[in-house]
Amino acid sequence: MINKLKILTLTILLSSISTLAQKPNEIKCEENIPVAGVKKGLSDAELMETVQKQTFRFFWHYAHPVSGMARERSQEVKADFYWDFINEAWDEPNLSKNTFGNDACAVGGTGFGIMSIIVATERKWISKEAALNRLIQIADFLNKADSYHGIYPHFMDGNTGKTIPFGRLDDGADLVETSYLMMGFLCAREYFKGETLKEKYLTKRINEMWDAANWNWHTQENNTKLMWHWSPENGFDMNFPVWGYDEALITYIVSASSKWHPIDKAVYDNCWVKSPSWKNEKIYYGYKMPFGNFDHGGPLFFEQYTFMGINPNNLKDEFGNDFAEQTRNHTLINRAYCIANPKKYKGYSEKCWGLTAGDSFKGYVAHCPDTDLGVIQPTAALSSMPYTPKESMEAMRYFYEEKGDKIWSEYGFVDGFSDHHNWYAKSHLAIDQGPIVVMIENHRTGLLWNLFMKIPEVQTGLKKLGFTTTHK
Repeated sequence: MINKLKILTLTILLSSISTLAQKPNEIKCEENIPVAGVKKGLSDAELMETVQKQTFRFFWHYAHPVSGMARERSQEVKADFYWDFINEAWDEPNLSKNTFGNDACAVGGTGFGIMSIIVATERKWISKEAALNRLIQIADFLNKADSYHGIYPHFMDGNTGKTIPFGRLDDGADLVETSYLMMGFLCAREYFKGETLKEKYLTKRINEMWDAANWNWHTQENNTKLMWHWSPENGFDMNFPVWGYDEALITYIVSASSKWHPIDKAVYDNCWVKSPSWKNEKIYYGYKMPFGNFDHGGPLFFEQYTFMGINPNNLKDEFGNDFAEQTRNHTLINRAYCIANPKKYKGYSEKCWGLTAGDSFKGYVAHCPDTDLGVIQPTAALSSMPYTPKESMEAMRYFYEEKGDKIWSEYGFVDGFSDHHNWYAKSHLAIDQGPIVVMIENHRTGLLWNLFMKIPEVQTGLKKLGFTTTHK
């Protein structure tokens, strides 16, 4: 009995040490966030806190050690891993042979990570001092990194700040990813606006990047197009305008908010509102879908990236379109499709739902009802928490309590899984992890919404584009 007790005690001790130990390729943190295993019977508040905190570890412990930026993903892949998504979106048949490994950092994912650091500071998982040190590390690095008229690339090397091309023509500025980065930095500027030397220094660094970003450089053809990409070698040859409706609404809002290099409203009207993909107004499963040309609304990240900072509640455009209706109905349609499960995939249910872009057994795929491979991305349901709190909580509890042995890890839930194909990802992606932390927090306290919506430049940009909101 004594020997068994000693063995049990030793096992628990070794287990605790292993969860606290630094994993390979992790950054050395001045403050540690321990790994939590699955513990059933948590209250809703405890479960949300557990999921947020463990997911945040991706940005805190797995950040790049030199830049402090968010790594693009937690495992190495070749560029052709993105084949399905790139071919569908950009018709780019000749991808570069780049490897997205431990040094590949995501510019947009870093913006999401910055917002997560704000959540972690507010919830006291880390100290204000530690948060400022990390944010200054990121800002100092980016002020010396590659940018093109102040606009950053999609991916960069976390050691050197040099651009990692995404494809033959995508080897320069990425306007959309930069808008996510600036959304994060502007929230940080609003949150850390005290009188300490570090806060003042961070504000100075953020303003240098914000003021340098030339959004208007990406307008073409008399304000009829806003171009996603530009590079010194290829110019605008990528030829991919930022048409609506998709995840890039925030790009127009941030671009219109700039003090020194704003876009005109005309480019928003011509390239977004007049796009054939802007309006929908069809009914699916009893829910009206105001925007978007995808049947059933497309992948759910459309309703998450922009609205990490922009509060859709009581937000309307000049035509009276209601963004609270858009975000909620798109989510409910996506869930209803999974419940209906027309392809009869194993595992789909009212508790197990959520189709969005992410990893699958075929590579990176923009999952949605039109492209349904039987793969669930946990971020889809969890990051919809502000729109469907009851339904998202039900999914969270199912993922954690009933699937946790297969999909719960040191950085929260893995990126995707398919019971039908008996496939469970080992990967985590910055652009999927960030919305989980931020959108759960927006549901709980509205923290990021309140910060971003009170920024004077953002209010100016919203008004310029014809939006009305009760948030001042």
